[in-house]
Amino acid sequence: MRNGDNDEPLGGVDDDDFDLESLPETDVDVSCPWCGETVAITVDPWGGADQVYAEDCEVCCRPWRVHVTYDTDGIASVQVDPEE
Repeated sequence: MRNGDNDEPLGGVDDDDFDLESLPETDVDVSCPWCGETVAITVDPWGGADQVYAEDCEVCCRPWRVHVTYDTDGIASVQVDPEE
């Protein structure tokens, strides 16, 4: 994902900084910000180094905003916030 004001990547890591060929899809456990249940979600490195998307909790069905950021080693950092 790119910053709308310029062509710099959000989060400081450009898509070209890590090798997408070597990254598998990864299951990550997150805690629902609404009901508190732990849920496994799959993150997809092919979506880019910085990703933001909506997903529903599989337990309470309330919406989240999922933020995924990959570092240069291909390690995903995932944060979920309530989608209002």
